[in-house]
Amino acid sequence: MFDHHEAVAFRRLDQDPSAEAGLSALLAAYHLRTEAEKGSPVADVEALPERYRAEILDPRAAFLDDVVLVALSGDTAAGCLVVTAPVDGRSEVKRLWTDPAFRGRGIASGLLTAALAQAGESGVEAVRLSVWEWRTGAVSLYERLGFTVTESWDAREGLVCMERPV
Repeated sequence: MFDHHEAVAFRRLDQDPSAEAGLSALLAAYHLRTEAEKGSPVADVEALPERYRAEILDPRAAFLDDVVLVALSGDTAAGCLVVTAPVDGRSEVKRLWTDPAFRGRGIASGLLTAALAQAGESGVEAVRLSVWEWRTGAVSLYERLGFTVTESWDAREGLVCMERPV
């Protein structure tokens, strides 16, 4: 049973081995939910595209050059986010996910705030992200944190690209 009032800690995967426990399950839930929302539901992780399975099976290897942040509630992984290595003065936020049992507690906001701080420490000028247009709650969260819609760098239909200076 989860204590929903327990403090949440934000840890970097590369600096805290305890952050790895539960990360694969969070990534699996993220990818399975995303495929279902895109209208291509799959039964399990084995049916996901190879690149997503690779993230789930070995997040350390998949995100070797990136910073992976994990929100921990006690020993339970409650959320995750990836900040890509800087390219041309920008980093990208990917894989923001909060376990549904922990939603409404500010975990996504905390992860994003930590990601922006991490990006600032790495010297990037801006952070960008893409989000499916039907994830209106996520779009609202990003806007509250200063992200604005920008020209798309990804041609997939229904994807909203956003950016904010660091």
